[in-house]
Amino acid sequence: MILAAMHTTRRLASCVTLAMGLLMLPGPVDAETMFESIPTQYIAALGDPGATSGIGAESWGLWRVDPGPRGVRLSGYEALKAEGGMAPAQWKFDGSDWWLEEHGLIMEQPEFPIPPGRYVVTGGREATAVLTVHPKGEDGVQHWELDQGATLHDVTHLRCRSARYTPAASGNSCSPAKAHMTDFPVAPGGPMPPVEGCNKQDYEVLIVIGMAAES
Repeated sequence: MILAAMHTTRRLASCVTLAMGLLMLPGPVDAETMFESIPTQYIAALGDPGATSGIGAESWGLWRVDPGPRGVRLSGYEALKAEGGMAPAQWKFDGSDWWLEEHGLIMEQPEFPIPPGRYVVTGGREATAVLTVHPKGEDGVQHWELDQGATLHDVTHLRCRSARYTPAASGNSCSPAKAHMTDFPVAPGGPMPPVEGCNKQDYEVLIVIGMAAES
């Protein structure tokens, strides 16, 4: 329990503190748009790190609360199974679609797809930008764009890593039991480790510190 508490404190320091208090919300982007601060949220994004806009936001997810402190250590996976997959934070583990973060914590899935809107995002470094996620088109595709010439890399928080694991074949071949704690922690900006029997998709993590105010 002490180790878990220390880990939670370290992760909160790395993924929340940089976003809160150090960065200011932008002013109005146009004459009719104002932004308001919100409790920190996180976007799981895919795309070219050097892009300022693109398509594919329908495959992006949103954590409305920090999933790290709500996660389960790999060493606790058997206990998680014994509880029917119900984590202490009251989210349900899905053995066919599960997530890990940079310290080897099993995380809850984000909300898919990310709701359309205008998000103030940062990587906790120098850049803060407005991310516009457009509604899905008739073809089901969601476009996205960043203002002020910011790239996806500029607003990626490199110290927060995440990946989605799904079975590479039928059956129960993809399991957190096959992940190795010696592969963690993951270096900032580095790829998440592979897990035997799994397909892996790395996601970039964007910190959300504000949203366009509702009229």
